[in-house]
Amino acid sequence: MTGKRKEWLLNIIGVVIVFIFLFPFFWMIITSFKTQSEIFQVPPTFLPSEWNISSYQSIFADDVLRNFFNSFLIAFTTAILVLVLAVPSAYGLARFKIKGLGFFILIFLVTQMLPATVVLTPLFIMFNQLGILNTYLGPILAAATLGVPFSVLILRTFFLDIPYELEEAATIDGSNKWQTFIKIIVPLATPSIIVCGAVSFFFAWGDLIFSITFNRSQELWPLTAGIYNAIGRYGIEWNSLMAFATISALPVLIIFILLQKRLVKGLASGAVK
Repeated sequence: MTGKRKEWLLNIIGVVIVFIFLFPFFWMIITSFKTQSEIFQVPPTFLPSEWNISSYQSIFADDVLRNFFNSFLIAFTTAILVLVLAVPSAYGLARFKIKGLGFFILIFLVTQMLPATVVLTPLFIMFNQLGILNTYLGPILAAATLGVPFSVLILRTFFLDIPYELEEAATIDGSNKWQTFIKIIVPLATPSIIVCGAVSFFFAWGDLIFSITFNRSQELWPLTAGIYNAIGRYGIEWNSLMAFATISALPVLIIFILLQKRLVKGLASGAVK
């Protein structure tokens, strides 16, 4: 097989794989614009015979914007909190000689692998004693417990490969440790920091169990809890559920489009280290 034919074959295989992965997303969107009768039509239609927006009108009438705001507030605050805690922690674990360093890293690994159901009860008891149940703080702190270990492990690996000579040169030029960290280290680690922030945002955006456990008030529930609540309310109205799911997927899609180059760069740099 010549090089050109091989390139064409690989491109076709790539298109097929992309189509397979994107088909559920495509089906979710077109289902949200179909009527109930058309959804169960045999044979199924790949495009709606008539674009129907009644499903979107019904969920916006049910105040989906409040769920959207709750999701964004929880996910954005979680991502900021994770970065504030993880970036200096990872730098400290990478640069300073700490007694029991291997034990600390092992703790981070174990914490990262713990399922949410394991930490649910201890966190509930702790949040109840702190009086932060039925507030945004509960889901934010709980989601951060998943994002911090992941981010520390990723960022520590990146910091280890930054030449120490750069910090020595900055010190000679008169910078102290904090100025070196802010002006030299953080800009070099920006791609990995963006990846960790985006992953932490996605962790919190897709959370369901923390929000419905720590918050009894539905006014504080995020979009995922709204979808869960809509299943019982709408019964078999799949177009409304798909409209709910489409709206919840939009921010994730927008973040990928806006940060595509930086995310790929950050993931690639982490993969080769």
